[in-house]
Amino acid sequence: MSELDIVPGGSASVFVLHEGYVGRDGDDGRVAGTVTLIADGDAVIVVDPGMVASRDSLLDALSAHGFTAQSVTDVVFSHHHPDHTVNAALFPAARIHDHWAIYIGDRWVDRDADGFELTPSVRLLRTPGHTGQDISTVASTADDVYVCTHAWWGPEGPAEDPLGDSAADLHASREKLLSFATVIVPGHGPAFHPDPNTPR
Repeated sequence: MSELDIVPGGSASVFVLHEGYVGRDGDDGRVAGTVTLIADGDAVIVVDPGMVASRDSLLDALSAHGFTAQSVTDVVFSHHHPDHTVNAALFPAARIHDHWAIYIGDRWVDRDADGFELTPSVRLLRTPGHTGQDISTVASTADDVYVCTHAWWGPEGPAEDPLGDSAADLHASREKLLSFATVIVPGHGPAFHPDPNTPR
């Protein structure tokens, strides 16, 4: 399936469990990743279970949507930086997905994430830029196409990723995602609807 096939009308539901940030309360050392819940049929997917100020608050947010840590079926890492991965063990029954494999218990199952379907309405796409191994999680809901990605830190970009591996890859990934995304869930900020001012 190509990006042209990614349209609204799917069965997924998307909820931001924790809105990420870089710097808080005047402390540049505080960083948290955006953590997102995607529910679709029997699949309960958590994207980027990284650094948060309170693990209890994260689990409470999950519970507010009717799920427990044990009911999470899949965890997706957009990339391997600790601020996006450090809390994966909170979800003991989950398969872990990254750019090149699925991890189940003690099994490492090789596969390319690009185009991999977690459900008919949720797939992974390879989107390098922040790192060479970045992937984005794409979820089709009834009205929107959500993209959980680190191609943007927040609604304002930044225009160039200060920690990025490749500016050319970043801009190509952004163009690909903006060809179908109606809601962007960025790595460290609030979800937003892309518009002509969105950094490309």
